[in-house]
Amino acid sequence: MYLTTEIKKEIFAKHGKNEKNTGSAEGQVALFTYRINHLTQHLKKNHKDFNTERALVALVGKRKSLLDYLKKKDINRYRAIIGELGIRK
Repeated sequence: MYLTTEIKKEIFAKHGKNEKNTGSAEGQVALFTYRINHLTQHLKKNHKDFNTERALVALVGKRKSLLDYLKKKDINRYRAIIGELGIRK
């Protein structure tokens, strides 16, 4: 599987406050970005996989809503996570 427990802990340790804090918006955005990148690579090889395409669109929507929340709540945290992950907005 592409997303092991170690990878999740690493993502949350880097972008969240610590590896146990899986509820932080920054950690969740980073995890969604990792999953989005993986699904994008999968769809480049398997362009007729419509179920994965639908899941990708749903993930992008979840990430967008979290980013909108961060933007409304704390603009500095929003700018920091956008800069770290290289998400264009």
